[in-house]
Amino acid sequence: MEPIFPPFEPEPAPPQRRFRPIPLRLLLPNIVTLLALAAGLTAVRFAIEGRLEHAAIAIIAAAVLDGLDGRIARYLKGTSRFGAELDSLADFVSFGCAPALILYFWQLHVLKTAGWLACLLLAFAMALRLARFNVMIDAPERPAWQKAFAVGVPAPAGAMMVMLPVHLNLAGLPQFAGESLIVLFWTLVCAALTISRLPTFSGKGLKSPVPRERVLPILVGVVVILALLVSHPFETISVLTVIYAASIVLSVQRYRRHTRAEIQSAPGGSGPSA
Repeated sequence: MEPIFPPFEPEPAPPQRRFRPIPLRLLLPNIVTLLALAAGLTAVRFAIEGRLEHAAIAIIAAAVLDGLDGRIARYLKGTSRFGAELDSLADFVSFGCAPALILYFWQLHVLKTAGWLACLLLAFAMALRLARFNVMIDAPERPAWQKAFAVGVPAPAGAMMVMLPVHLNLAGLPQFAGESLIVLFWTLVCAALTISRLPTFSGKGLKSPVPRERVLPILVGVVVILALLVSHPFETISVLTVIYAASIVLSVQRYRRHTRAEIQSAPGGSGPSA
């Protein structure tokens, strides 16, 4: 005979779900990305306080940190989709919003609505450029030679280009009448280059081996540039920015040369003429 009140045995509690520990190699690149974001936001604070030199240095620091986080992630094999998304968000703030606000507080506020619209277009262009970059991550694999080129001016390089008037001013270039209009025009040009389809040199192209006879001159050149950056930072940054802007023409020519060579070598291509 079964008991009227059988003993109650509660169901076993489900096992506690524990989060897996995250390896340090995944955290370190994201920490560097957050430092770049902090540098960009701090640049805005310096611009509000009228400390233009500190704001420009903060943007440069953000660009350096942005160049390091990806390389650290690849070196430690800590790349992730989360890190890529975080990097894009940090780039939008540090290289889209921060430079636009610095230019507005410095010069473009004189032009009122026109200056503010230029700042908005710069921020919009940077957002569209970064969104396109994220989409291209999932795109089919490109040929190896195309990895040496970026589509449009990359975000850090675009920030350095649009900050060129600020760097020239800090380098000692005297202000003149109509400077605000020139800064407005230059901001629009940089925004257009950022979202353009122009092929530009990418840092990924530096993986190619360097001939032995060029190693020593390259090392000497790097040491000279570093020394100039320490002694004359804004003059050196201005010269490097102008050189990069001029290299866009060379990158387009080289990209077209590679494209023609690929078409000729493809099956059914015209091939070289006899």
